[in-house]
Amino acid sequence: MKKVIVTTTINAPTKAIRLFDAMTDWELLVVGDLKTPPDYRLERGTYVDPKSQAKYDQALSDAIGWNCIQRRNIGLLMAYDMGAEIIASIDDDNVPLPGWGEDLLIGREIEANYYETTLPVFDPVGATNHGKLWHRGYPLQLLPKRDYAAKTRRPVKADVQADFWNGDPDIDAICRMEHAPACQFDDAFFPIASNKPAPFNSQNTFLTRQALQQDFMFPQIGRMDDIWGAYHLQAQGFGVVFGKASVYQERNVHDPVVDMRQEYLGYEHNLPLVEALAKDPEALLAFLPGRASWAFNLYRRHFPPT
Repeated sequence: MKKVIVTTTINAPTKAIRLFDAMTDWELLVVGDLKTPPDYRLERGTYVDPKSQAKYDQALSDAIGWNCIQRRNIGLLMAYDMGAEIIASIDDDNVPLPGWGEDLLIGREIEANYYETTLPVFDPVGATNHGKLWHRGYPLQLLPKRDYAAKTRRPVKADVQADFWNGDPDIDAICRMEHAPACQFDDAFFPIASNKPAPFNSQNTFLTRQALQQDFMFPQIGRMDDIWGAYHLQAQGFGVVFGKASVYQERNVHDPVVDMRQEYLGYEHNLPLVEALAKDPEALLAFLPGRASWAFNLYRRHFPPT
């Protein structure tokens, strides 16, 4: 089975990228940007420079724009072209823990802690030993209503495995400013699944080849880029299972106030979006700016019609 790791970098190789590059049972694709040093090199992975990205799909490259994490979309397409059956999307500040990528939960039936909720969205972070926190992209209006009482153990089969992250977790700016957490997630709470869609990110996530065709990191919508892609993917019928922490995030420098501004679109529209997607799996397109829709359509052209 071909397995490919896709990440994005702007600066010199990070500790995380060097560790992923050393994994012999995975292939590594690193997508560069205009600020990436021209002499960037990997030991055994493949570096995709800006010129190669534009040559691969000039229109998509233009629609995504430069100096943004959404350049990763081109690497995801390249992984698909390579015949990858499992694609791992990784941020370059996520250091793999021992055993990363070995316990794959997707494409087969597994036993999970299964939560049923009457809310339109499920928050996986609240189901862990850090229950006061919430996942980036979870509608803030629903926070006081979260309830994890309806829990069973049951078999599930999913096409997306969103592994957690020790250290500085993927929470929104409001949660980060309030709690400033340093997390150690207890493995006993995982795997986690639910009867409702849940936000998941692109920083430590495994996808099957089929799920990749509906996944996308949207440009022009700030820090909802991967979150709205996650909601759209689940609206298409793909399920997600949340795995135990398999990386330690040594988070790149962020200004939480800047992050909050980049998340505002989600604060306002996450709840209406998931409600709309429950009625129409393509409803996301009505929430997007024109350039984001254009980029998504160009991305989907690379796959066979369903």
